[in-house]
Amino acid sequence: MWRKPEENKPQSALDALPSIVPLPQSPAAAAPRVSPNAPSCVTQGIKIKGEISGREDLFLDGTFEGKIHITDASFTVGPNARVNAEIEAREIIVRGEVIGTLKASERVQVWSTGSVTGDMETRGIVIEEGAVLRGKVDVRLKDQPLQSAARSAGT
Repeated sequence: MWRKPEENKPQSALDALPSIVPLPQSPAAAAPRVSPNAPSCVTQGIKIKGEISGREDLFLDGTFEGKIHITDASFTVGPNARVNAEIEAREIIVRGEVIGTLKASERVQVWSTGSVTGDMETRGIVIEEGAVLRGKVDVRLKDQPLQSAARSAGT
């Protein structure tokens, strides 16, 4: 009627665990480490429709349709990207395909793998050999405001 439990065999899985299980003390140790200067990324295979805005660098290598407003930062269109948008940033780097308007307060770079169809307004421009550009380019002097800045100032 009464049975003596076997000494070498635990009664249940809970009996096999030590009575105190140490827990990680630092939640920061489990968090991924990201460089503070690394741009945010949207990778190939991601499709977004809408509006993106912010103050940090952004690298987009997917498909996007809408508006992009990255103040005081760089926006890079990756080599696999297909972008149909109104883009405004400090610097715009095109390595993929863009259809839309580009307004850069500092510079636009179109790499040899890049294609831009649409109007562009900037203070500086770099176009590599092999790049495709279809549209009007308006290069402003440093003391001339861009059209969007002039409109928001009320002029």
